[in-house]
Amino acid sequence: MSITVKQIYDLAIDLGIKNDLRGAAKVKKNLKKTNDQYDKLTGQEKKDFDRERLTNPYSDTRVFVDNKKEVKKVMVGIDITPAEIMIAKSIGVDTVISHHPIGSALADLADVMHLQVEVLADYGVPINVAEALTKERISEVARGVSSSNHYRVVDAASLLGINLMCVHTPCDNLAAKFLDRAIKKKKPEVVGEIVEAIEEIPEYQEAKKRKSGPTIFVGDKNSLTGKIALTEITGGTENSTGLYQKMSQAGIGTIVGMHMSEKHVKEARKHFMSVVTAGHISSDSLGVNQFLDAVEKKGVEIVPCSGLIRVKR
Repeated sequence: MSITVKQIYDLAIDLGIKNDLRGAAKVKKNLKKTNDQYDKLTGQEKKDFDRERLTNPYSDTRVFVDNKKEVKKVMVGIDITPAEIMIAKSIGVDTVISHHPIGSALADLADVMHLQVEVLADYGVPINVAEALTKERISEVARGVSSSNHYRVVDAASLLGINLMCVHTPCDNLAAKFLDRAIKKKKPEVVGEIVEAIEEIPEYQEAKKRKSGPTIFVGDKNSLTGKIALTEITGGTENSTGLYQKMSQAGIGTIVGMHMSEKHVKEARKHFMSVVTAGHISSDSLGVNQFLDAVEKKGVEIVPCSGLIRVKR
């Protein structure tokens, strides 16, 4: 049994689509639209088009270095820097996978936030409002990452001959779907029961030991949940604070996310919504682990690093 970098990449995209909160049918419909738009392009526009978008709906997931050989030993971390690349080289790793975006995947991180528009619409937020506010936030995020040294890690991997890729939203989709099922199974009536459901998951049990377990940021354990929305687990990064008023009006009483900035917390509190932050690295680990379980079945040795809480299922 063997696997290549391209096959790992294809596996990631397939899992991402199957576990997308929008549903696989909607994702594939959007891909068809992208293909139709590409077919209408001509000249320089067609030449400049990122053709990965024709089959991969997640701009924050890309392959950067691929020697086309069989993958045997993979080092995987939440964040990868040149330091991790050097460690990988020293311990005989042939492939490194970063969860958080690097290279062009970081430069184009904002594009994947369009996913949130359709997820919010499914929760009852008018899609025109969700789209308008998300567009503002997309522009903000794009400006925020524009100054980054996007290819620093990619260059390090190229120099040392290490395969390199990043898998972001597909893993976050896996985490979101897993959490959604776990919370619905618990049938929580108060916010504390949401926390209890999350804490039953091994990654969060370990995070709790590390003092970074699930936390109620707004509300308390006895607050009634109302409609529960997992709007801050997948889709790139935090959306616009302006959405919280619209979410509240749509009947959403509790937001479950990975993390939340102080300005987002204040806005959620202003509109009487409870907020449960499951935990950033633990939630990332939950998604990455499900992806890695599928990779490991191909006979690949997995070396966790950079905060990844490795749990096999």
